This record gives sequence, structure tokens and C-alpha cells, in this order.
Amino acid sequence: MRYVYFELQPAAAMAQRRLVDYRVHRDVLDEDAVSELAEKSDSKTSLRKKVKESVRCSGPRLKSILLGLFPVISWLPRYAVRENALGDLVSGISVGIMQLPQGMAYALLAAVPPVFGLYSSFYPVLVYFIFGTSRHISVGTYAVMSVMIGGVTERLAPDSNFMIWDNVTNASVVDTALRDAERIRVAAAVTLVSGIFQIVLGVVQFGFVVTYLSDPLVRGYTTGAAIHVIVSQLKYTFGINPERHSGPLSLIYVVIATIVSWQVDLAGKYGVDIVGDIPSGLQPPVVPDFSLFGQVIGDAFALSVVGYGIAISLGRIFALKYGYKVDSNQELIALGLSNSIGGFFQCFAISCSMSRSMVQESTGGRTQIAGALSAVVILFITLWIGTLFEDLPKAVLAAIIYVNLHGMMKQFLDIPALWKTNKVDMLVWVVTFILTVLLNPDVGLAASIGFSLLTVIFRTQLPRYSALGQIPDTDVYRPLEDYTQVRQVPGILIFRSSATLYFANAEMYQDALGEKSGIDITKILSARKKLEAKKKRHEKKVAKKAKKALKMNGVDHVNIVVESLESGGFFNEKVTKSCLFSTIHDAVLHLRSAQTQSQQVGPSHQSSSYITAFFPRTV
Repeated sequence: MRYVYFELQPAAAMAQRRLVDYRVHRDVLDEDAVSELAEKSDSKTSLRKKVKESVRCSGPRLKSILLGLFPVISWLPRYAVRENALGDLVSGISVGIMQLPQGMAYALLAAVPPVFGLYSSFYPVLVYFIFGTSRHISVGTYAVMSVMIGGVTERLAPDSNFMIWDNVTNASVVDTALRDAERIRVAAAVTLVSGIFQIVLGVVQFGFVVTYLSDPLVRGYTTGAAIHVIVSQLKYTFGINPERHSGPLSLIYVVIATIVSWQVDLAGKYGVDIVGDIPSGLQPPVVPDFSLFGQVIGDAFALSVVGYGIAISLGRIFALKYGYKVDSNQELIALGLSNSIGGFFQCFAISCSMSRSMVQESTGGRTQIAGALSAVVILFITLWIGTLFEDLPKAVLAAIIYVNLHGMMKQFLDIPALWKTNKVDMLVWVVTFILTVLLNPDVGLAASIGFSLLTVIFRTQLPRYSALGQIPDTDVYRPLEDYTQVRQVPGILIFRSSATLYFANAEMYQDALGEKSGIDITKILSARKKLEAKKKRHEKKVAKKAKKALKMNGVDHVNIVVESLESGGFFNEKVTKSCLFSTIHDAVLHLRSAQTQSQQVGPSHQSSSYITAFFPRTV
């Protein structure tokens, strides 16, 4: 009879923070015994049944789908006005006021007129209010996204394409009206395509893609992108207009042009650059230029991944703090709809801003109502008082951007912290930062993800191999080289690998096992193969004779449906399921029992073969 028995000390002993003594009495469990106890089920749901269940639409299922797609339906009717209204009101007004300068400043990063930053702070925010699941993040313009869009607009609509001859000055000048109109079309096109990408990824339940964007990668990437943001604002800070460059190493060329312009006093030839015309009212929807889609598809995918990664990371932080759930796939759909609809209203791609989100939380915001109220503030400014900001110098907007980036600059402190905790993560941070600065945000992101995946492969290629020993009078096992009181079990080697065993590290695993055990594994395997070949030849003869006898008696041969290891030929008479164990201690007890039986038989009858037990990730 199998049973578990616990013997605990009194509660007073626990109050004294002493170790609680307990004993567990049960049989040694191998894999066969575990399967028998748990009654493993062989029934599997067919693919046809799964598809049928997924397309079936009952009343409760339809309601669940609608509530999932429109989260506002589930929480808005139950909105607690008395508890939340005042905090959401103060928070919405505060974030809206903050959105005003940020929206215009980040429009400069996107290389479009400042007023389009206000549009991007209005339409997408309302869409997210309906479809989003995070209560605390502030969606809208974001520096990293804006500088990525600016790279696209300046590449497809450079100043050189809009040069005209000025008869007054007898010099070539840029037709800013035509240039800005084309850049707005490019920004709207890339925004729409990035939104479509996010919607598709959300529909196919691809929200887990963010797991490949580790925290060191995201922080290194945003820090590198912040450097691009700072450099892009130097021309407004110093009042110069150097020639813009795109592509790898473009950051270096900008920097050089700025230094040259400053040294030769080109700024003296220019007046103070101001925001300019801010038309009152909202723009009617415009269908984006589909002919541009093919040229921006790569940039759009990068924008969709970066925007989602930043939003879901921040959203999960607030959700964990306040005890609610953020649906990763619904967030993809919400951001995708915000960008897709915003593309028709000439907005540029949005995500969430850490600085605004912190303000939204700290000023009392508790629901998405705060975000909707911030959009109302932007609407009020756009309709009635936008003209008051027409004479605002762009240098002021550049200064606002610098201030908002101070949080990203603090991320350089990650390097010494990661050096102490995980040097591989530190390497991912540093390499991501360097690749982003040198290769631009779009190409840098792809290269950084590739490098991060390589580190995952290298970690499995360089695992830690340990020989385990037993802590006296316990069933706990620890590496012998790390603990002084751990003792090796006599006659038994317990070998552990920190990585899962697969084809790429199988040879290293074998070498490490031989080194730890002092046994030439290759020779043992070779001898075993010879014995197995001899045994198979003998079994083949016996089976042939048995088959003849069965045919004579009219009995047909029966084939058995089996598990993957069995079908792969892993198990045989010596290696059966009884050699698999759930814990290290079960395997040790089994081996010690086998050793005792072997010693009782006597030296002359002991087998020269090795007794082997397997358990998860260890031998």
C-alpha cells in the first residue's frame, strides 16, 4: 500500500524560526509506477473536433467574444463614479496638458508639422479607450516611435526632392509645403500598415512575440534610440539646418554636419525657427497612399513590434501593481486599431509614454477614462486655442524632448547592475545599444533581436555540468563543488546539466559526463552496441522460429501503438520505463537497493554491467 505520512513539530518551534522536521514514507516511484498511479489517459482531442469547437458560436460564446473585443462594454457600465471620477478628471487634465507640448515636439521627430502631433494625441487615444485593457498607460506620441517614423519620412521624402529656384534670393530653396504634404502621406501610410500588422498578429494570438524582447534588449534599444532623438534635435537647439542623412552610420554624419555648421557660424544666417501655422479644427479623413505600402512594409513591421513591446511591458507593470490582467493579444488589436484608424486621419504611429503614464498614475488616474479626458483636452486646444502656440520656438520643443528623455538616459545605470547579476544580459544591453546607435532604430532592432537569440543558443551550448551529492540525513542534492557539507553517495554518480539535452550539445554532454565520472563513455557505448547487435541476432533467430510456430497454429502477429520513446527504440530489456524516476532521491534509493542485492548475491555472481537510472535533466 502506498501512502504519505507527515510528522510536524509544534507551532512553537516554527515561531522560533527553526527548521520544521517532517518525514515522508512511500515506495520508490519509477515512471511505470507514476503512470499507474496517475492513470495516464490515452484520449486526445482530434484536430477536427478542435476546429469545430472553435467555430461554434453559442450565445455565451458570442457574448464572451464581444466583451473581449470591446472591453469598454464590460467595465464602463460598472464605473464607480464616487471613487474614481475625481482622480480620473485631475489625471486626464494633467496628461492632456502634458500631451500638448509632447505631441508637437514629437511631430518634429517624425518630420511632420507640429499640429499632426496633436492629431496623433487625439484620435488614437479615443480608439484605445474603447479597445484597450490597461487602465494606467497613457497612449499617444512616443519619442522612439516618432524618430523611427522620421527616418522613413526623410528617406522617402528628402529635402533634395523639393528644391525650387527662388528668384528673390537667386538660390535654391526647399518647397516646404510640398515636402511636408508628402511626408504626411508617408507617415500616414507607414502608420496604417503597422496597425494592420498589429491587428493580424493579435487575431492569430501572436502576443507571445514580446517574450523575445527581453528587458535588457528593450532598455538598451530605447537608450540607443534616445541618442538618435537627441541628435535629431540639435538643429533646432542651435538654429541650423544641416543636410539630413539616412541609413547606417547616419547618426555620425548628422553630428559632423552640426559641428561644421556651428564652427563656421551658419546659424547667423537663419532667424529663430518657430512652430508656424496651426490650423484650427480637425482634418477630414484621407485614404492613405497605397502605392507607398511596398516601400514602408519593413519599417511598419518594426514599428508594430516596438510599439507593442513598449506598451505591453509598461502595461504589465501597472497591472501587477494594481491587481488586474492585461490581455496581450487584445492589446495588439487595440494598438493596431488605434494606428489603423489614426492613419486615415493623418496621424503617425503611437505607443505609450512612460513619463505620461507615470503622471497619469501619480495624479490619481484609475481607469481608461483618464485617457479619454486627456483626448478631450487636446480637442479643446486644437479647436480653439491652438493658434496661441504658433509663435513657439522649435528650440523650446527640442528642450522639452531633452527633458522627457532624462529617464532613458538613466538607463545607462543598468550596465553596472547587470554586470553584477548577469553578464550575458549586460552584453545584450550594450550590443543592442551600439547596434541601435550605429545602424538606426529599424535595422538596429532586427540585428539586436538576432544577437539576443544567439545568446540563447550559446547559453544552451555552454551549460554548467555538476556532480551532485546528498546533504546528510535529507533527500536534497546539491553540487559537490559548491557546498562543503554535501557528500557523494557511495558507488553512485549523480550528474546534472543546466541545459536541456538536444543534438547541439549532446557531444559536450557526453564529454562532461566522462570527465565527471572518469569513465570512457565511448568505449562503454561501443561495447554495448556490440552486445546489443549480438543479442538482436539471437532474438531474430528466436523470433523467426516463433513466427513459424505461430503460422502453424494460425495466430497472426500483433503490432502495438506506443509512445515516442518506445517507437524510437529507446527502451529495451535493460532500459525500461522502470529506469525512469520522478526525483533524484527515488533514483538513488533504487540504485542503492540494486547495489545491496548485488552484494548479497556475492562477487562471483555480480554483473559487470552498469546500473543506470534516469530522471529529469540528470543521470
